[in-house]
Amino acid sequence: MRWAQIKDEKGTRAVCLHEQTVYEFPAKLGPLLQFYGRYRLNFGDPKNALAIMRENGATTLGHGMQLWESLNFVQPIDRPGKVICAGLNYRDHAAEMGFELPEYPAIFAKYANALIGPRDEIRMPAQSTKIDWEVELGLVVGQSMSGVSEEQALEGLLGYTVTNDVSVRDWQGRTSQWFQGKNWDRMTPFGPVIVTPDEVDPAAGLAMSCEVDGEIRQSGTTADMVFTPAQLLSYLSTFMTLEPGDVILTGTPAGVGLSYHPRRWLKPGQTLVTRIEGIGELVNTCSQPQ
Repeated sequence: MRWAQIKDEKGTRAVCLHEQTVYEFPAKLGPLLQFYGRYRLNFGDPKNALAIMRENGATTLGHGMQLWESLNFVQPIDRPGKVICAGLNYRDHAAEMGFELPEYPAIFAKYANALIGPRDEIRMPAQSTKIDWEVELGLVVGQSMSGVSEEQALEGLLGYTVTNDVSVRDWQGRTSQWFQGKNWDRMTPFGPVIVTPDEVDPAAGLAMSCEVDGEIRQSGTTADMVFTPAQLLSYLSTFMTLEPGDVILTGTPAGVGLSYHPRRWLKPGQTLVTRIEGIGELVNTCSQPQ
């Protein structure tokens, strides 16, 4: 099952690909997440969700992957309540930066102002030229979770998405806290779709890459994670309640611009392409400095 939001002459609304049928909803995806927990509770398996989807206004838009891939996807969740990130969560990235593997997840926060959609322009700041790329697997929470075990964690997960934690490195390094390098307006691509856990398995290894103007800068696999999605969700839910629509970025593999000698940075006008196997790709152009 795949979830997304589209925008056309009828406005912005949620869509779902379920068993090769494309359904559209009269509402955006965020408000619809209330029914995710219900079909988990009542049916136990997202494959049996059709009845509840119909109850929430789903109508058939058409059939097949060709139709699905032709849709104008936008940011899947408009304004997540929480955007949480795990740093240094890939072994090869920690090694390239000269850090020991973390004993516990290195957690920091983003805010919804940083997010953009899968084809939106990245707003390049006039205050810095040290703009870096970070392909990351994103997790989208489907139901409220507090104190869940690793075994329970994936039951509350709506699915996986693609993100790029575009970072302002000189601002990130101003203090020991990374926050101010990670929260610039409209710099974090997110989308194009959310794929449910029954379709992809990051633990088995999903190929992930980031390219700039056609040149591959990062090429890795989700199998290299230090802390798995289930471990991250369980850990976070120990001290905070995760709510439907929350987004968790799970770290980046080796190949960030900061690791190059000499260092390499994104420039205005360049095109950043971010891909994760089985989910999709983001294609974002860097704006002129603003």
